[in-house]
Amino acid sequence: MDAVPQRRERVASLVAGRGFARVVDLARELRVSEVTVRTDLAALETEGRITRVHGGAMPRSVVAERESSLEQSRTKLARAKAAIAERAAARVRSGQSIVLDVGSTTLAVAQALVARTDLDELVVVTNGLAVALALEPGIPRFTVVVTGGTLRPLQHSLVDPLASPMLEGLRVDLAIVGATGVHADHGITNVNLPEADVKRRIVASASESILVADGSKLGQAHLGLVAPLGAIGELITDAAAPTDQVDALRATGLRVTLVRPRS
Repeated sequence: MDAVPQRRERVASLVAGRGFARVVDLARELRVSEVTVRTDLAALETEGRITRVHGGAMPRSVVAERESSLEQSRTKLARAKAAIAERAAARVRSGQSIVLDVGSTTLAVAQALVARTDLDELVVVTNGLAVALALEPGIPRFTVVVTGGTLRPLQHSLVDPLASPMLEGLRVDLAIVGATGVHADHGITNVNLPEADVKRRIVASASESILVADGSKLGQAHLGLVAPLGAIGELITDAAAPTDQVDALRATGLRVTLVRPRS
């Protein structure tokens, strides 16, 4: 096989295996220039094998994946998400400032926080309209702050412009973040790029971050990088999570807490 076709097969294999591969990483691993990698990606895209995105490429099948609406997501694994949310809410103390991310599991966290009648003087910043409304019954015990930004209809989330500048001006005690992918090698990712950008700012704004994700998210890697595993203090997931994925995440040093839904 000629060098060029052989290299392109290798590029296609790396993209397929990782779900997303950056140009700079491919160039380093294949020991070629970034210009050469981009040329290879253009050829593979013409063949319908990959789709180029900003900074790299993804398999065509991954790009075709559709994002679920908040309403659809909250009905999936609802009992597991409620158990995860209860454990995450137990980590919060009166007088703290927290950022609560958008998503079905973080929505459950908002409901669990309101149910904690012992909590007082809590400041909660959120980029989720549904999350803010779920927190409203906690007022005046809670101060609820919405980031502002551009509304995304599927998750009822607020993204850039305007969301990030507000978050960059904060330093909170705790961030509780959701994601669509948690992978031992690829870190914490999200299927939607605008939300991934805001999640990245949320993690950066906090002294400590907790990731809440049901077991179906483990072993998945998506387009938008949120944070490396080292940026998160704890992952709270359900006991039905794949054992091999839990073991791989723990091997990185990440603290993984497993919870069981109430019977």
